[in-house]
Amino acid sequence: MNVALVSVGDELLSGDTVNTNAAWLGERLTERGASVERVTVVPDRVADIARIVNEHAAEYDAVIVTGGLGPTHDDLTMEAVAAAVGQSLERSEPVLEWLRENGGYTRSDLTEGTTDLPAGSRPLHNSVGVAPGCVVENIYVLPGVPTEMRAMFESIAEAFDGDPKYVESVTLDEPESALVDRLWELQAQFDVKVGSYPGENVRVKIESTDRAAVEEAAEWLRENGVIAETGQ
Repeated sequence: MNVALVSVGDELLSGDTVNTNAAWLGERLTERGASVERVTVVPDRVADIARIVNEHAAEYDAVIVTGGLGPTHDDLTMEAVAAAVGQSLERSEPVLEWLRENGGYTRSDLTEGTTDLPAGSRPLHNSVGVAPGCVVENIYVLPGVPTEMRAMFESIAEAFDGDPKYVESVTLDEPESALVDRLWELQAQFDVKVGSYPGENVRVKIESTDRAAVEEAAEWLRENGVIAETGQ
């Protein structure tokens, strides 16, 4: 299952806020066997959000949009997603009922627009906040507040699956440039995905849906490389 992530918010683009949501979702989706193919950060502009969501929804199996939910002036995601799928926004009676029963809110307690969702969408209730998310077509809309986003994702996690991936890392005490030929050989010989990440040492990440191939590749690299003292 190929997934695209769309993170909404001027604060992400300006550097005021670190995009921890994308990193967390990438890790959780990978654990479930899904493949994150794209992460796109867009400003708080309806046209930009709608265009990117529309493009990604056509290209990938699923799109997860985070941020920009609620009734304030810069919460534009629901309007943009509605535009992307050619629907209007409408007040969600199921969300109002859920907030009344689970949060003790009445209609008069809620700011206008809080419960507006794209017509035909399925609500995703916010168990640790107020603003709901939704699912429409293959688009999943989640809050930007990390605690709210994580709780809501767990309620839909089973929608994302794929072949589980097995990963091993080997840390080598050699320059990355000295490893080029061996990494090519490693990838070709064992049919695994290989990534190298330089720093004080070079961490080589070996990944495949075949556990045996990963284990054999990691052992080969240990035998044919200079292992860092703190490496594996």
